[in-house]
Amino acid sequence: MSEIEKLEEKIVEIIKTCYDPEIPVDIYELGLIYDILIDENKFAHIKMTLTSPACPVAGTLPGEVEEKVNSVEGISGTKVSIVWDPPWTPDMMTEEARLELGLL
Repeated sequence: MSEIEKLEEKIVEIIKTCYDPEIPVDIYELGLIYDILIDENKFAHIKMTLTSPACPVAGTLPGEVEEKVNSVEGISGTKVSIVWDPPWTPDMMTEEARLELGLL
């Protein structure tokens, strides 16, 4: 496993500690993280969405993700971008998340 792959694994682990307050599942399992790219300078670029544009944590959740990813040893910095395309749907949740929410 390359150093970048190890960093990405650590980033996924730390992102799994972030929760949407209205849904008792972490944002990674909810399918809100669309892309994690780590460049040659070990700067993390993360594309994420929210369950809806009116999400009550729209102002705080991206900052929480950025702060937690910045705490990963070896990461030089983080930029979280909110994207709306494609729009999030419950189909983007992992099977684990659907089981936890009783949707399977």
